[in-house]
Amino acid sequence: MTDTTIIQGPREHSPEFSLAKSALRGLREDLFRDVRAYRPLPRAAMDGPWAQLVPERLRRHLGLLPHAVVLTLAAFTLITGMASYGALDDSVFALVAGLMVSVPVALTLLRPVLAWWLSLAVAPVLVWATSDGLYPWSGGSILGHTVVMLVVAARTRPRTAAWMWGLSTLYALGSAAVFGGLDGGIAIPVAVLSGIGVAIVALVQVNRSARREVVQERTVTAVERDRRTLLEERTNIARELHDVVAHHMSVVAIQAEAAPYRVENPPAELEQAFATIRENAVAALTELRRVLGVVRAEDYEAPDAPQPTLADLDRLVENVRDAGLSVTRTVTGAVRELPQGVELSAYRIVQEALSNALRHAPGSQAAVEVSYVLGGLGLRIVNGPSTGLVKPSPGAGHGITGMRERVSMLGGEMTAGGTDDGGYEVTVFVPVDARRSEPEDAA
Repeated sequence: MTDTTIIQGPREHSPEFSLAKSALRGLREDLFRDVRAYRPLPRAAMDGPWAQLVPERLRRHLGLLPHAVVLTLAAFTLITGMASYGALDDSVFALVAGLMVSVPVALTLLRPVLAWWLSLAVAPVLVWATSDGLYPWSGGSILGHTVVMLVVAARTRPRTAAWMWGLSTLYALGSAAVFGGLDGGIAIPVAVLSGIGVAIVALVQVNRSARREVVQERTVTAVERDRRTLLEERTNIARELHDVVAHHMSVVAIQAEAAPYRVENPPAELEQAFATIRENAVAALTELRRVLGVVRAEDYEAPDAPQPTLADLDRLVENVRDAGLSVTRTVTGAVRELPQGVELSAYRIVQEALSNALRHAPGSQAAVEVSYVLGGLGLRIVNGPSTGLVKPSPGAGHGITGMRERVSMLGGEMTAGGTDDGGYEVTVFVPVDARRSEPEDAA
């Protein structure tokens, strides 16, 4: 005889049951959990275009505008409540009743969920105390509770606003059925009017949140795009400088290998020293190629021609002129040979600045100034405004980022910005050790 045990898995519920369970969970989270939570109303953002129309001395106080609006509504509710409860007949009772409907409005500044519960709890008390023939709302609580729902709906998510309106309507319909029937009260008209108001506020809140999320996503996208552009530019710099550094390391290795043969009967220590230099140079060159292989794209092909230098600026200027940009080139100071990394980066900076001028100010005039000064190299590329004859081409706007990265790599300084006549100017200074640069006519 065998004992068969049937193990049942978790019972699956219907979609309707799951939906109702999720809705009740949302009700508990929105209106029953942390009812007394302290949630002060934040200051309004002052980055909108309308804020720029306000004088500077008043703009810093505009952040408290939502607080002032809520307090104004609370004061209006107090006055309206006192008038509806007969301020001339019994001023003390009218003041107390007015405070009962207006205090929840002011409380929305600090504890919005508690303010709604307090406003809902006050409603039946005022109906019993006033006996004004209105049920399930008294005259003052209609305005007070509606204002509370509108303010809380503006501060919370639409689901919370829907639950507030739903429970308020359920209370109103239930009270009307108990005390006088659906035809004898004002439950349905108040529910319809308050529902329309809460729906409008919730839609405005959803639209504002969607716009805020779009702005945040665009900001994150722009930051990621700048970061990606920066990484790509660093990769390009690594590729370009590879040829320069690899050339020098190869020269060191060859000279270290040939040096012992230039000395008759060299000491063993000298031969060993040159052998060590060559081994280190070859090892460094191998590591350099290995590192470059990590950052190199799969489709990258090394250029056949040598990397450009400042001596190639004339050819660059001619190409730009052929493209429709009037360019003048000026060289000041004693022209001297600079480190190849500086020459390459300076050429790329001038190239990118002229490319930006072609894209954003076609047909304008540009000037390139190269200054060989004591302790470094100065560059100034300035262009005038577009002539308007040719439509500017949209650009990604990352050329300045690449130029700054090159200047930062060389320990230099760079400024870029518009000019008074509507053009654009880029100035760069790159420090160069005087011992590493020699005049062209040096022996």
